[in-house]
Amino acid sequence: MVVPEQVTPIEILLVEDNPGDVRLTMEALKEAKVINNLTVLKDGAEALAFLHRQGQYAKAPRPHLILLDLNLPKKDGREVLADIKADPTLRRIPVVVLTTSQDEQDVYKSYNLHANCFITKPVDLEQFVKVVRSIEDFWLGIVVLPVNGRG
Repeated sequence: MVVPEQVTPIEILLVEDNPGDVRLTMEALKEAKVINNLTVLKDGAEALAFLHRQGQYAKAPRPHLILLDLNLPKKDGREVLADIKADPTLRRIPVVVLTTSQDEQDVYKSYNLHANCFITKPVDLEQFVKVVRSIEDFWLGIVVLPVNGRG
């Protein structure tokens, strides 16, 4: 008798305040070949509380991948990225900056803060879905992600 493998869902944290972009990202990930759980947070302060497991997020799952917008309320994405990469328990989590910004300084600053990649969101809906699918294909299909906070 063959026992099926236990599949652990990939935990994805999407930090995005634009409801349209959230909906498109959710739709693209819904069609994923990889089983995933998506948590959506709308501002940087909430994202940091989630990542540091504070308050209502005390039992929050540790994400395997973070999709981070730069232009967020309360704490912007640059501050969130700096905090993540400065924390030894969080720094190994890959952070994909997914933003409308095309500012070269944002690109440099994101990489200086150790973003794993920087992607400018296309304005065309079809292209946006393609971008999310390519993120999914690469980060959830090809890359080996750390599955826990040890090490």
